[in-house]
Parts: sequence; C-alpha cells; structure tokens
Amino acid sequence: MAAMAVALRGLGGRFRWRTQAVAGGVRGAARGTRWGLGGTCVNVGCIPKKLMHQAALLGGLIQDAPHYGWEVAQPVPHDWRKMAEAVQNHVKSLNWGHRVQLQDRKVKYFNIKASFVDEHTVCGVAKGGKEILLSADHIIIATGGRPRYPMHIEGALEYGITSDDIFWLKESPGKTLVVGASYVALECAGFLTGIGLDTTVMIRSIPLRGFDQQMSSMVIEHMASHGTQFLRGCAPSRVRRLPDGHLQVTWEDCTTGKEDTGTFDTVLWAIGRVPDTRSLNLEKAGVDTSPDTQKILVDSREGTSVPHIYAIGDVVEGRPELTPTAIMAGRLLVQRLFGGSSDLMDYDNVPTTVFTPLEYGCVGLSEEEAVARHGQEHVEVYHAHYKPLEFTVAGRDASQCYVKMVCLREPPQLVLGLHFLGPNAGEVTQGFALGIKCGASYAQVMRTVGIHPTCSEEVVKLRISKRSGLDPTVTGC
Repeated sequence: MAAMAVALRGLGGRFRWRTQAVAGGVRGAARGTRWGLGGTCVNVGCIPKKLMHQAALLGGLIQDAPHYGWEVAQPVPHDWRKMAEAVQNHVKSLNWGHRVQLQDRKVKYFNIKASFVDEHTVCGVAKGGKEILLSADHIIIATGGRPRYPMHIEGALEYGITSDDIFWLKESPGKTLVVGASYVALECAGFLTGIGLDTTVMIRSIPLRGFDQQMSSMVIEHMASHGTQFLRGCAPSRVRRLPDGHLQVTWEDCTTGKEDTGTFDTVLWAIGRVPDTRSLNLEKAGVDTSPDTQKILVDSREGTSVPHIYAIGDVVEGRPELTPTAIMAGRLLVQRLFGGSSDLMDYDNVPTTVFTPLEYGCVGLSEEEAVARHGQEHVEVYHAHYKPLEFTVAGRDASQCYVKMVCLREPPQLVLGLHFLGPNAGEVTQGFALGIKCGASYAQVMRTVGIHPTCSEEVVKLRISKRSGLDPTVTGC
C-alpha cells in the first residue's frame, strides 16, 4: 500500500469528499498482496522476512541440539501454516499499533490511493468510489516500491508470485524456483531451504550486485553446500501450468544457448523493485523523475524540483533502499520543516545485513569500490576465517565464516569498509558501524578489547594483510 504524507493547511486541513464511481476499484491498484499501515518493512519486508529467517535458524539449532545433550527425535517436521499464521498475526498487530499511534498523536489518517491534482493538492479515492481532495503547504512522498514482474516472459504474471506474496501464503509454497540474484531472492531462498523445502535459485548474472563480490561468492557457496540449488547463467523464457497443477519453467543457458525445463510448485520473481510513482500524476505537480528508473530526483534536503514537495525512502533516486535510512531521513526532514533544525541526512557508511542462512553484514565500501575510488596501491585489506564457538560441539561447517576490513594503506589507515559473514552479522555490524562512522582507524579497532568468546571479537583480531599475507604487527609494514 502506498503512502503519501500531507501537512494540511489549518486545523484539520482543508478537504472535501466527492463521490465518483471508479471502474475496476481503486485506480492504479498494484497487483499483489494488500496490507495495512507500516509500508514494505512491516508487511512484506524486514519484519516477516526476519521472522521466517528465524524459523529456519531454529531448524538448524534443532539439528545441533543432540550434540548438546538434548534428546530431540529427528527429523522434526515443519508446519508452514502455523508459522505463517504467527508471522501474519504479528504483522497485523503492528498495523494496529501504527494506527493507534497516529490516533494518539492526533494525525489524520486517510486510507486512500492518492495522486496529484496540482502542486498543492492531491486527490484520493477510497473504498466505494468516494473521492477526497487534500490541500497542503508541505507534501512528503514516501510511496516506496513494488516488486518487478518480467512481463516479457510468457506466464510470468499469471503463474508467478513475488516477495510481496510469499509472506502471506496460507499454505506451503512447496518446491520453489526463486528467480533473481538480489538479497531478497537469496534471503527468501535461504529460509525456504532452511525449513526443508526443495529450493532452486536461478541467477542470470551477478549475485548481490553492489555488495562486496568476494563476500557474495561466499554467501552463495554456503547456501549451495547447505541444500539450496543454483542455476547460474540462466534466464527463464516461459512458465506454463501443467494439467496436474504444477508449473513447468523453461529457461535458457545464457552461455551455450541450450534450453532446459523444470517442474515446480511455486515460481517466485525477485528481480528487483520499481518505484510506486506512475500513478501519482507527478507531472501535474511538476515533480521531476529519472527517465530511466522513474524514481524521484531530490537534493540533499530531500527536496524535489518543487520547493514544498519532498520525497524519502525507496521512491528516491540514488538512495539506499533500506527502511532505517528512510525513517531517519523523514525524521530529520520534519525537524528541519517544523523544528528549526538544519541537520541533513548522511547517507555514507550506512550499515546493512543480508539475512541469508549465514548472515552477511557490511558497512562502508566494498573492496571493489575502495580500489576504484583510491587505487589498488592505496588500499589494504585485513581478513581472516574464523570458527564460531557454537559451531564446534555440533561440528558445523565454518569454512565460509569470514571477516575482512578494507582500509586506506597510508597511516593512520582509516577504515573504509567492514564485511562480516557469520552468525548474528547484523548485531556485529551495527556495533562497529558507529566507530567507522566516526572515522575509526585500523589501529583504533585493533586496540579495542574483544568480548570473549564471541564472533564480534574476530573483528578486533584481524592481523593478516590480504595483499601481503603478512601480519603487520610482526613485520612492521
């Protein structure tokens, strides 16, 4: 569900109802799941994703349990319906909580699909065809994005679902083909495999584009070694429903041109997201968008081409598609508009985590970005494999547990980026993000006392240079 914040003129604003029949229901309604207040994160993103990720992690812990003395009969079946109901009920409670908070703070909420009439007015249509006009001195656009469907592929729209839908399925998706190489694709494939479903990921080109590629490769290696199947360098061309209800997918090997087919219960498209701007009639307000992406162009103050219209979040060109950045950008924007503040959002060194079965957390530059920006000769990378203590008794494979710190080579060796692959990567990365944000150097991190025995302490033990293979504390380099 798209959202548009309108700072209304006067007490309660100025608005009026006008009844109008709308053919086919709400104009511009997007295909896919409908949901309540809270946007992508609460309804079809971070929250249900993390909870289903946790369900998969629990499955792994159950397998570990006998090694720690717990007598657990194996195998332990998983009930999708029960998990989905619990996750969906939690999301609904958050929807209600948001509504209550708006009411407590005397924020007027309209459940309508809005579009611009002019630069100060939006028009929305409610259920039943009622139309409402709202005028405001300030307007904030925060409509986010929706998953992209590959409309050029036969049967994609008719038979496929997206991440918007997977979290709201009442029944198990069964044998699933996930098409895409984004973090959304890998996260969904990861928890589907983790709860015991036959899962295949089809990747046309580069996994986790924009992330550190060494870390991305290790994420894929771990998933592959723990049950997720991968079709690399392949692109789907057709999806058909068979008489028995299964879906037959035809794809092509992009290198050889050879065609192949497979049968699945569910096909999940995770090939990117598009900004929810096409139905906003932005041209009527004079708001400029990127001709390539349709995202809204803004300045450092989140201002659009129209002085009193602002945009935040995934709908904005060049911004991280991350909920916390949108929240902070929105908070700072409101403080500038009504609180006398001049603080701007800083989009550098924003931490994030990919919640694959072995989590990947990062903050700052990837190794590739650091080299491109500063040159190979000016970049030093410290790295190490490690084994979490929790993995030892259970005999878990730790070959992909890895951490690396990307630094400038010249003293004081400022930290440019940190990349962590292992359990609780998000918690680890969040802690070190503050230091990196404050301009921490390699020496300062090495002087930080680690908490033993944790995975986090592996960061402050990095002594091996990736380039030289030597310990700089010994060699003096």
